[in-house]
Amino acid sequence: MKGVLLVNLGSPDSPTPKDVKPYLDEFLMDERVIDVPKWLRNVLVRGIILQTRPKKSAKAYAKIWWDEGSPLIIISERFAEKVQQQIDMPVALGMRYGTMSIQKALKQLEEKGVDEVLLVPLYPHYAMSSYETVVVKTMEVQQKHFPNMHLTTMPAFYSNPEYIKVLAESIAEGLKDFEYDHVLFSYHGIPERHIRKSDPTKFHCKIDGSCCKVNSVAHHTCYRHQCYDTTELVKNYLNLPEEKVSTSFQSRLAGDPWLKPYTDFEFERLAKEGKTRLAVITPAFVSDCLETLEEIAMEGKEEFEEAGGEHYKHIPCLNDSDAWVSLMAKWITAWEAKAELPV
Repeated sequence: MKGVLLVNLGSPDSPTPKDVKPYLDEFLMDERVIDVPKWLRNVLVRGIILQTRPKKSAKAYAKIWWDEGSPLIIISERFAEKVQQQIDMPVALGMRYGTMSIQKALKQLEEKGVDEVLLVPLYPHYAMSSYETVVVKTMEVQQKHFPNMHLTTMPAFYSNPEYIKVLAESIAEGLKDFEYDHVLFSYHGIPERHIRKSDPTKFHCKIDGSCCKVNSVAHHTCYRHQCYDTTELVKNYLNLPEEKVSTSFQSRLAGDPWLKPYTDFEFERLAKEGKTRLAVITPAFVSDCLETLEEIAMEGKEEFEEAGGEHYKHIPCLNDSDAWVSLMAKWITAWEAKAELPV
């Protein structure tokens, strides 16, 4: 029997340091997030970061927390429920980090008689710290606890024409009543070394501004290329003026070069260039979360206005919109019928 496993990032159980600390520990101790030797990661995370970060992060989570719970969890649950209503096979939802685990989700599917699973990482783009870690973790859990299950993984869908249509039309709705000077596509940041590590050729990805435009097998696992591709495809779909669109990367850590340009630097640059009406989109996420609701919608607005900007619009993620739900259901139904998955 077939079933579907949707996997998103995860969330602490509450916006308190007590619950944020174990969540951050699991997240930051992931070797695909902080990719240094385990002993060093242990020193950095448990010896330094977790001494102060949980309190700070808890305050940020408290700013965006809903009465029902974590926005990312609630939105993901609503999405999964709506998808379930449109397909005939069981759907389970798991999180890469936190108590709502992948193992629990696979157990739910097993109890319903599922032995063939479509794994759907809820990330449009391939990155070792997001898409890849979901796939690896799910395979580890499956092999250890559910050896009779067969897994098929949905590929990253960043350039899929149907996805671009849904994303672009959602953005168009967000822009409908907003006269913008500029539209900023802000993607989650990753260290530059992750790009090089994910390059199967070991020579193509130079992050020099041109390699992403030269066709290569490396693009299948190049987060930077895929982000710029999504921006370009949406821009073309909506006929957005070239000079009014740019791409940036957020959420960096100090000490290492991360993908540039940095979103907070772009807020300042655009405002100082006289762009007073800014719309910001976060297409690295399909569900609104801490990085979109606090870092972009709240902190980003403050940073832009402090730099001289006047009007700021954060456009929500796809969340549980009907068009996004219907597209996911369509992809799943195609897999059930042995058709090709989106690429």
